[in-house]
Amino acid sequence: MKSSLSTKLKDRAEGQCELCASNAATYAYAVSPKGNEAIENEVAVCDTCLTLIETGAKDTHWNCLAGSIWNTEPSVQVLSYRILYGMKDQEWANEILSSVELDETVVTWAESIFQVAAKHVDSNGTELENGDTIVLTQQLNVKGASFMAPKGTIVRKIRLVPDNAEQIEGKINNDTIVILTKFVKKSV
Repeated sequence: MKSSLSTKLKDRAEGQCELCASNAATYAYAVSPKGNEAIENEVAVCDTCLTLIETGAKDTHWNCLAGSIWNTEPSVQVLSYRILYGMKDQEWANEILSSVELDETVVTWAESIFQVAAKHVDSNGTELENGDTIVLTQQLNVKGASFMAPKGTIVRKIRLVPDNAEQIEGKINNDTIVILTKFVKKSV
């Protein structure tokens, strides 16, 4: 995401693009998933670099990243890493990536864009969403409660467990319970 270049960012970059260092910086580029609320999340970029970032072009211009990957600013390292990672099939880009030892937090931030959130799917592989209605495919012993949920039980308005794609939450007999997705099928 691009925005206008702040005076602080322009001063940090000494007026030059923090990626190629050969053109004047014209924009502040916020490195996702972080926003442009802090200068630490931004990189000062020139028109050429911004165009190449936005188009995803694998251009020889990116040879400049051999220098910017060593920048002391984590946001510059992250953006350099991401661009190089996108071209790792090219020998020169892979060599640059192999030559640098980045802090683990920088690598995690850089690779966050390549990670796809796990999807919650039922026993048939159908994607589940918050608010769906499901049917139990087998009888379940409800731990911590004094009842069994029989096969065929309908559970309405489920909630997905955000950090575990194998679990959903739903109400059975007015108790909110965690249900494994492998024991449900989405109701149409």
